[in-house]
Amino acid sequence: MSQTEYIVIRAEEDGVNVIGLTRGTDTKFHHSEKLDRGEVMVAQFTEHTSAIKIRGKAEIQTAHGVMQSEAKK
Repeated sequence: MSQTEYIVIRAEEDGVNVIGLTRGTDTKFHHSEKLDRGEVMVAQFTEHTSAIKIRGKAEIQTAHGVMQSEAKK
């Protein structure tokens, strides 16, 4: 069984978008969630998800550390 990496996203403003991007030769959006301030989402990379895009002010926790995304402009 392979280990899958998880990330935790905590919205610091209303309307933070979390977008999953597909794996393969053509990267496409395949899933989108909208979080409001204080909401938390736990996401993981899978055989279908190669990247996760976060738009809006949020705290992102990964095995590699904690980082902040900036507010929407």
